[in-house]
This record gives sequence, structure tokens and C-alpha cells, in this order.
Amino acid sequence: MTSFLRMLAVSACLSVAFAFPSAFAAGNGQCLVDDPTGTALNVRSAPNGTILMTLANGTAVEVVDEMRIGTKHWLFVARQGERLGWIFGAYVVCKQAGDTREAAPSQPAEQR
Repeated sequence: MTSFLRMLAVSACLSVAFAFPSAFAAGNGQCLVDDPTGTALNVRSAPNGTILMTLANGTAVEVVDEMRIGTKHWLFVARQGERLGWIFGAYVVCKQAGDTREAAPSQPAEQR
């Protein structure tokens, strides 16, 4: 019975994690890394997972998938067709449909 309850709890968490509407539609075009801390953005194996690599500010990525865990928004990204991993969504700017403006990376907080 305990394993059934655990499985039910995990299932409920997953359905909640994917139930949020998207501000980053998968395949919506180019997005740019925009980390205001001035450090490279960690790319992870899973949300809050092991760091696989980093991406510099201004790096173009494509959003493949997304997930919310609590209040944090995570994006699974690719670059030039290569699937990279999960990044923190707050540090990415994406051009929205119909938006003709170009997104530019932010400067680190100490340079603003």
C-alpha cells in the first residue's frame, strides 16, 4: 500500500508540473540566454540536477520542453538541433509570436 501511495503522489506532482500554460511555446523560434548575474547559465540533466555544461549570455537556444516545479520554471533546450538539457527559465528571453523586436541579453547587475 505504501508504494501505491508513493506512486500516486508522484503522479499527482507530475500532472501538476505540466498543467501550466506556456509562456515559452516549444519551437517558437529563437530564445537567448539572459542571465543577469553575469555568470554562465548552468545546463542540467534534470531540473535542479547535475550540471552538464554552461551557456554564455547571448547564446541562442530553442525551447523543446518546459516544466514548473513549485514556483520555478525550467526549460529543456537545444542548440542547432542538439538537445542540451534543462535551464532555469527566468534567465531566458524568447521572441513571442508577432513580436518584431529583437531580444538582447542583459548586462550583469553590477554593470547596470
